[in-house]
Amino acid sequence: MDLRAELLKSIWYAFTALDVEKSGKVSKSQLKVLSHNLYTVLCIPHDPVALEEHFRDDDDGPVSSQGYMPYLNKYILDKVEEGAFVKENFDELCWTLTAKKNYKPDRNGNSVVSHQDAFKLWCLFNFLSEDKYPLVMVPDEVEYLLKKICTAMNVELNSCELDDYLSQEPQRQGGLTVWQFLDMVNSGRFLRGIEQEAISMAVEEVYQEIIEDVLKQARSPHGYLWKKGQLRRNWSERWFTLKPSVLSYYMSEERKEKKGSIALDKHCCVEVLPDRDGKRCMFCVKTSSRTYEMSASDTRQRQEWTLAIQTAIRLQAEGKKSLHKDLKQKRREQREQREQRKAAKEEETQRLKQLQEEKERKLQELELLKEAQRQAEILLQEEEQRRRQQHEEMQRTLEIQLQEAEQARASMQAEMVLKEAEAERQRKRILELEDMQERLQEALQQEVKARQDEESVRYAQARLLAEEEEKLKQLMKLKEEQEEYIIKTQREKQVLKQEMENKNKCLEEAQKQLEEVRVNRQRVDQDVMAAQRKLRQASTNVKHWNVQMNRLMHPIGPGDKRTNVSGGAFAGYQPLLSRRDSSLK
Repeated sequence: MDLRAELLKSIWYAFTALDVEKSGKVSKSQLKVLSHNLYTVLCIPHDPVALEEHFRDDDDGPVSSQGYMPYLNKYILDKVEEGAFVKENFDELCWTLTAKKNYKPDRNGNSVVSHQDAFKLWCLFNFLSEDKYPLVMVPDEVEYLLKKICTAMNVELNSCELDDYLSQEPQRQGGLTVWQFLDMVNSGRFLRGIEQEAISMAVEEVYQEIIEDVLKQARSPHGYLWKKGQLRRNWSERWFTLKPSVLSYYMSEERKEKKGSIALDKHCCVEVLPDRDGKRCMFCVKTSSRTYEMSASDTRQRQEWTLAIQTAIRLQAEGKKSLHKDLKQKRREQREQREQRKAAKEEETQRLKQLQEEKERKLQELELLKEAQRQAEILLQEEEQRRRQQHEEMQRTLEIQLQEAEQARASMQAEMVLKEAEAERQRKRILELEDMQERLQEALQQEVKARQDEESVRYAQARLLAEEEEKLKQLMKLKEEQEEYIIKTQREKQVLKQEMENKNKCLEEAQKQLEEVRVNRQRVDQDVMAAQRKLRQASTNVKHWNVQMNRLMHPIGPGDKRTNVSGGAFAGYQPLLSRRDSSLK
């Protein structure tokens, strides 16, 4: 896709935005303003005379797109020089005109993408859309763009959900307009649960890759590469950006201060270097004038950079300026080939279907002819068989009639003899019947009498049965009383048995208590005997100590008075010990 086609797509949006009444025409005053702005952003020298001459006020009224194209081609597009203007400014001008009228984000601020991201998606849409007006993006390109955005966020796109969305309306299967595409993205259906900042970064990365032809750039936080200087031979950390024709490096990822660039052509090459100077994962880019040494953070990053640089060198060798333009052309060719194969397959299928239908029709005609011939043969055979059967039936009928006549004559003769014999038998039979009738009347009378006797016997039998039933009821009543008495007796027996068991238990407990009392008594007797022994020993000791005290106290006192006091004191203690001894006994 050349530069003119790219510019025409954006200008088409600006032109349709100025067509307020959707009649395909725009007023001349608006086209003057649009042309003047295009002169400015495309950096083309203004030609006011040509502008006024071409859009001179007359009675023709508004101008259609076909009427505007000659001026646009002659005075603007033919004078455009690639690289002389900033294409992003041109796109922003056209986006501003068309978004004001057509882009309708969520008024509550709940849109998935920001206004700036919507502009970048609009640019990506224009790049990937078909070169047919009105501009649409086929479903394959829609899926490709969404996959690129999701891949930049390390998210997997749900292709089934996208297919369902595109199949909901038949017109979506032919492609989406840019406004339908932006509405689909803002709905959050395919970017659910992802923050707006992450989406914005992914859109920016895809925009730089496709629109700005950035084949590879470093990614934070591992995005900086180390580059070896040429003069000082020291290592510096730089932020690199790769385009098909140049490898640029900056101080930081904001890309405000550019430190240098490496021009790439078909004579350049990239090689992997061994680790040295304390640096690892090294590689170099060799140009015709210099070799640039660089170091990546890991092996994977080095491999990605070397492959990307090799791709850029291959594009230069093939004379291609943009990787994605080439990829888009290949995808378009593949779609066209796929459509051609599909059309050829459908045509082949249709032709085979027609041949099959023709073959089936001829087979049906042949079957009908065979069926008609078969029916004719069957009818001929049936007619011949019917005539033969009629002839045979007539012959058989005549023979049967002749035989029947002979048999009728013979049967009539035999019938006459039989009728005479039958008449004789009938007479004998009548006599026998009369005799039998008399015997039957006698038997009937006997049967009547027997029935009367039977009735009397049945009456007597019924009376006996009634008496027997009454006796049976009395017997059942006695039986019930006997059962109740037996149950009552059993209950009383159980109660007595329970009482005996309780008494036995009480007796056993009393015996156990008696045994315990006996044991306690023996133990108490032993304690009493021990106490008596101790008491006797104590009385013996008291007596001994009394004697000793008397002996010791006697020489000290003045005679009788001391003796009486001492004797009286121990004499009063003696009855107390005697009473204690008696109480213990």
